[in-house]
Amino acid sequence: MLDTQKQVNLLVFVANLVRYVVMLLQLLLTVPLLFSIFPQTKSLAYTLFSYIWNPIKVILNGIADYIPNLFTIFVICYAVKYLVRLVRYLANEVQAERLKINGFYPDWAIPTYHIVRFLLYAFMIAMIYPYLPGSKSGVFQGISVFVGLIVSLGSSTVIGNIIAGLVITYMRPFKLGDRIKLNDTTGNIIEKTPLVTRIRTPKNEVVTIPNSFIMSSHTVNYSQSAREYGLIIHSEVSIGYDVPWRKTHQLLIEAALNTPGVIDDPRPFVLETSLQDYYPVYQVNAYIRDANSLSQIYSDLHQNIQDAFNEAGIEIMSPHYIATRDGSETTIPKDDLREKKQ
Repeated sequence: MLDTQKQVNLLVFVANLVRYVVMLLQLLLTVPLLFSIFPQTKSLAYTLFSYIWNPIKVILNGIADYIPNLFTIFVICYAVKYLVRLVRYLANEVQAERLKINGFYPDWAIPTYHIVRFLLYAFMIAMIYPYLPGSKSGVFQGISVFVGLIVSLGSSTVIGNIIAGLVITYMRPFKLGDRIKLNDTTGNIIEKTPLVTRIRTPKNEVVTIPNSFIMSSHTVNYSQSAREYGLIIHSEVSIGYDVPWRKTHQLLIEAALNTPGVIDDPRPFVLETSLQDYYPVYQVNAYIRDANSLSQIYSDLHQNIQDAFNEAGIEIMSPHYIATRDGSETTIPKDDLREKKQ
């Protein structure tokens, strides 16, 4: 922190300070001594000496009288310090799952430790407050009330975010690394603090969201569903009425099973969501376990659906096509891309 020049400057400053202190002491001692030589100024010498000695005596007496209170403060501080260490040790054991408490989740350990530590330090300050010098003074109490008022008026939003962060922690709507959707923001949780939560989107954008906003919004957790019972992805296609629905179901299920990341147990299934004027709408549903690859799995699924229907010679009628079968070309690609690669 201090290079050579800064050390030299610091030493010069200390030397000058010591020099001025010594000069002041010399002045305070020599002036009464000189006045005491002459009878006419002898009484003035004692008066000047009392001006110097009385404040020093008061200070020394105050320090001597404050020593018992100082030891009391030391005892309280050390007791709270080691109690905080004990709580920290228990929190680490619970987080590492070496100590298990029924109904208490491991991810609650560190936030609970921070809460207990704050309460212990607040209790410590309340205990040592009466032992502080000047604590009974009206000025000291007035300053304390003024500071408390300023903090309470200026930190209402901060306190709201902190309380919301505590509620979110114990509600457990998500954990670090989970893929969630918060209103229009989708991404992975990379950081949770008492004030804000940070999300990294699939485009590597870091979004900082206040905890109070999260409390007032709905959250969709993709990772939790994927871990517990499999997340269902779905996509809709519209096929003409001239294609048998059983054939469409078969092609959609085959496309889903050929998609990396889709599991075959539970097996993919197809729902017919509506019967439009020109085509029925089919919805293919498939289970996945890796929510972090959601975008890539969707992309692969859509590609496989196109390939499956192109190979079967079936047109996908969305978006709408109006075609008169008088020799006009169909919407099916002439050459399948996979065949061209082979």
